[in-house]
Amino acid sequence: MSEKILEVNHLKKSFGENEVLKDIHLNVNIGEVISIIGSSGSGKSTLLRSINLLEKPDGGEIIFKGKNVLSKGYNLPKYRTHLGMVFQSFNLFNNMNALDNIIVGQTTVLKRSHADAKKEANENLKKVGMESFANAKPSQLSGGQKQRIAIARALSMNPDVLLFDEPTSALDPEMVGEVLKTIKELAKVHMTMIIVTHEMEFAREVSDRVIFMDQGVIAEQGPPEQIFENPKEARTREFLQRFLK
Repeated sequence: MSEKILEVNHLKKSFGENEVLKDIHLNVNIGEVISIIGSSGSGKSTLLRSINLLEKPDGGEIIFKGKNVLSKGYNLPKYRTHLGMVFQSFNLFNNMNALDNIIVGQTTVLKRSHADAKKEANENLKKVGMESFANAKPSQLSGGQKQRIAIARALSMNPDVLLFDEPTSALDPEMVGEVLKTIKELAKVHMTMIIVTHEMEFAREVSDRVIFMDQGVIAEQGPPEQIFENPKEARTREFLQRFLK
């Protein structure tokens, strides 16, 4: 029996009249890799941003390790330290080199000593194959290299869950592979991950479970072989036919 780390119940989010998330239910187990697929505007990124509270949900619960983080008095800054976020646009500080980009969050948020933060940063740079670029500024790096630095930064915060919001969508096609390879390596060591992605072959290969979102709801979910080879829902089939042609 897998141990649940995160549970989303009845989650709702609207922007004005536009209801983007409608009554979402989602469980995440420790060590599980979940890919979320679906058309643009289906609510994938909003779900991810609601889980880490970059967007404030309008209703529902987010249960983390048995406690509802949306209940009054819950320590939200502490909750956020348990979630690592990798954005599509890297979000690196342009005035800092790669190493300092990874150190700064550790020293300011986790209150680590500079020496400990530097050690952690170097270990994670090595993990993503970027140790030789420690002193490079973002302007000297390719998109794929910046994204791997961003992954190393997220890892250095020792999160319980890593969230990826379309981590390859801002990359040139030839750089996509190096980032996906890095994420696959994390899957091998059973890092808990939720990945919003348009890369269908990658989702099929790396995921324990694939979630298909459509018009603000989870239309279907299951193991990759079921979703990609034998989807139950007509709208899942229609989406995949468009995507896999």
